[in-house]
Order: sequence, then structure tokens, then C-alpha cells
Amino acid sequence: MDAILSQKITAQGKQIGTVQMQLESFKQGFPFLTLVAPANPARGIQVWSESKVKDYQSYFEKRASELELVKFVPASGAASRMFKDLFSFLETDGNELDGFTQKFISQLQQFAFYQDLDALLQQQGESIAGLLEKKEYKKLVASLLTDSGLGYGNLPKGLLRFHAYADENRCPAEEHLVEGIQYGLGKNNQVQIHFTVSPEHEAGFISEIHKHLPKLQQQSSVEFKVSFSHQKKSTDTIAVDAQNDPFLEEDGSLLFRPAGHGALLENLNEISADLIFIKNIDNVVPDRLKPITQTYKMALAGWLLEVQARIFQALIALDLEISSSSVQFAMQVYCTDLGGIVPKSIQEGSLNDQATFFKSKLNRPIRVCGMVKNTGEPGGGPFWIQEKDGTQSLQILETAQIDTSNPESLAHLKASTHFNPVDLVCATRDYQGNPFDLLQYRDMNTGFITEKSKNGKVLKALELPGLWNGAMADWNTLFVEVPLLTFNPVKTSNDLLRAEHQA
Repeated sequence: MDAILSQKITAQGKQIGTVQMQLESFKQGFPFLTLVAPANPARGIQVWSESKVKDYQSYFEKRASELELVKFVPASGAASRMFKDLFSFLETDGNELDGFTQKFISQLQQFAFYQDLDALLQQQGESIAGLLEKKEYKKLVASLLTDSGLGYGNLPKGLLRFHAYADENRCPAEEHLVEGIQYGLGKNNQVQIHFTVSPEHEAGFISEIHKHLPKLQQQSSVEFKVSFSHQKKSTDTIAVDAQNDPFLEEDGSLLFRPAGHGALLENLNEISADLIFIKNIDNVVPDRLKPITQTYKMALAGWLLEVQARIFQALIALDLEISSSSVQFAMQVYCTDLGGIVPKSIQEGSLNDQATFFKSKLNRPIRVCGMVKNTGEPGGGPFWIQEKDGTQSLQILETAQIDTSNPESLAHLKASTHFNPVDLVCATRDYQGNPFDLLQYRDMNTGFITEKSKNGKVLKALELPGLWNGAMADWNTLFVEVPLLTFNPVKTSNDLLRAEHQA
């Protein structure tokens, strides 16, 4: 690396060694992972009976009041992609409606933001009915999206009106507060919710949440503790051009870009709790559908607590004495509870070697991940992969991490039956009560490179290992099938017209 480039990196507050590694990643790319098989109900994904769900839910309910619980909600970024089709309509010549916009306009009254939009237009001497009658569709759409109107195109999803009720219209931020009461009530009668937000939207979140907290606290008799954090600028990664050389801005400075949701591992690492629930900001439903989410969140947490108790018991036993019985119990927990496979070299090794192996494998952060049956949604799924030490582990993989030119890997991908809805319960403290340093349990060889453009030039961007992908690669992972009804993301504005989002 030449001196001028080093000076620019230092001048922009970045570490030279880190940037060097990132530049090398662009040149070398990221290796594909070695797939063993898709995780499925035959091996790797539990499918529970109704009675088992109730048992795990009951176990969690008995323990919850003694635990510090946190609900972690990634909520950064504007909702512009949600309105991509409507923005495209605004850019077209003429007033002819495409199929997407036609559906949006014809069912406008079913959106929870209808009243807000009509009130705004009436302040301007217009109305939704009037614009529809005059067929001024572009003015209507622009009033929703642009900053001279409601500004929905530049707001985060968490602050958009998703659900209409008889007495109010709720945004996802409020829905997450309501959900928090249902399964996030822990020690000291407290519901803790942490939102990761963009700096420019934090004031909006604070204002929205503080509108509802007094009423919710009075109705539920619980105390809320709501906190916020931003994706750290220090996690931004360098961008390069088509030749993998640093992309230079017009003023000659280097371009650094946000590194995807994997950068939020740093935020998660600062959360102190016994259990952390993770769920995306847009995966919320009206009150009538919340009970099934509540049931399964509690059940996932109950299962985690049961498995964690056995892991802790095994680790404590190994600390007290390395014996055939303590090693045998650790092996049982590793193989039975976690589905682990012990390499032959360890099986044939000494008791000390076996104890060291099982301590290493058991003393890790734990996550229980809900999985839904794959209905064709784009995104990651659950797989068994081969590790370098001869073991196998459960991972959530994106398609980009799979070598689809390899017939065997492609066959595993096609045989996959389940999809990752981002429905996680995590335990990030060890058996002695100390927090794990989560940065030590990620696989930096599982990042992503994407190609974009800026100022008419090719731009390559580097994303850190995804939060529930490579960022948690060395966690102990458990998968369980959850009902499809618990997964209701809003990727486009018209998804809000689905029955699941109608109160």
C-alpha cells in the first residue's frame, strides 16, 4: 500500500490494517461454504407438537420474571425500496397506471395512512376523492412519497402507518412496543426494547414512541426501557472501482459505505441481557394475529433456556473434574442437544483432549432460530455445513454463499425446504455469567461483494458477514419450525393490503 493511500485512510479515521484486509477481500473474493445437506425436519429442524409448544412456553413463563430480557429491532434505513414501483410510476411519461399502481390506487382506502394523507391534502385545498375524480394520480402518489407531502419515501419503515384500528393507526415502532409486553416482560417488571436507527431518524422514533409510552405503561402496569443506537461509522467498508482500486470521490477522498446489517453485530455486542429477541422492524401484525407470535416467541425462549441449562451443567462438571463421566455427559449434550458430530481424532484422543474439545464447542453464544416453510421468498435458509475441524454446524446461508456451479451444492440448495424469517432468541452470556465478545464468534470469510454504480462509474461495495449469517457462524445454533403466520414482512407498499395486515 503506497504512502498516499495510507495517509488518506488515516485522515478519514480508518485503520490501515482493516482497510488492507477489505481491499484483499475484493481481489480474492469470499470462499463458498461446504454444504453437507439442507437442514430439515429429518435432521436439523425440530417440528413441535402442540403440547411441546405449550411445555416450552410454560417453562419460559416460569423463568421470565428472573431474567433480563431485551427485544433487539434492526430499524435503520429509509423505506424507499418499499415504494420503488410508485417512484417508477412518478418517473413515467403520461398518466397511465401500471398493474402495481392500479392496485395501490384502487385500494387506497385500505391503507392505514389514508386518513393522514387525506388530512394533509385538505390542508392544501385538495382531497383524495377530488384527485381520484380528476385522475391526478401522480399528484396523489407524490403527496404520499415526497417531502412536500407525508414524506413516506424518505422515512424509515418503523415510522409509517401499517395497521388501522378503530381508534388509532399504528406504525411498526408502536406494534413492537405492544409485542414487547406480550413476551418481553422480564426482571423488575420491565420491557426493554432496543432499536438500531439511522441518526437522522432517531428524533422521529423518540417522538413517535413517547406518544404511546404513557398509555401503554398505564394499561399494562409495566415499565418500558427503550433505547437506540446507530450503525457505527467505524464499521463502514471501503468501496472500489472495476479494477478493485479504491473508489475516489470527486474531491479525491476515499469512499466508505455502510457495511450491511452485519455491522450491527457491534451494536448487539453492547446489549447486556440474559435473553435477546431479534425481529425485523417490518415483521409485525395487528393485535388479532399477535397471540401466535407470542406463543412461539415464548416457546423458542423456553427451549433455549432448557438447552442452555444442560450446556452449563456440562461445562461446570468439566470444571470440577475431567473424568470419563463428565466427558461422557458433555458429549451427550453436544451430540443430542446440538446435533454435533465428534471427529474420530477426538473420539480416539485422551480425556483431556476430549474435555478441551467439548469446552470449546459448548462454551459459545446460543441462538434458537424459528424457520418457516419455504414459499418462494428470496433470502437465506438453514443448512448443515462442513467445518475445517471435521465437525458439522447449522448455519443460515444466503444463496451467494453457495457454489451453485457445483452440482452437489446446487442439489442441496434445491432440496431446501425452509426459509429464514429472522425470528431469533439469543443468549450471549457464558456459564459463569460473563458476556461473550461476539466479535470473536463471526466468520470474516463470509462477507458479500455487491456491484453498484456512482457518477456513471462501476462501484463495488463490501458487506460484512450478515448478522444472522456469518456474524453468528460460531454460535451454537438450534432450528425449529414456526407457523408461516408469524412471518409477515412488508417489502412493498402493496404487501400492506394482505389480509394479515388488515386489522
